[in-house]
Amino acid sequence: MAKKRGNPNWGKPELNTVPYTGATSFEEVAKRLCLSPQQYGNSAQLRDWVQKNKDHKYVPPGLLELWGLEVKG
Repeated sequence: MAKKRGNPNWGKPELNTVPYTGATSFEEVAKRLCLSPQQYGNSAQLRDWVQKNKDHKYVPPGLLELWGLEVKG
């Protein structure tokens, strides 16, 4: 019997994929600074991080609005 050629699973979705549900960079920074969500708006260190990273890392929209920051593009 001739051997079948090609990948028999080509075009089929992988069954064992699990979406990434880890913490965002923002959450990691907030945790490192030992901040609760109620303390986010008053943290100067967190605000500095947000100003540097807001254009390429996730930052909660309410926090951007609170600080009057806008994301480019």
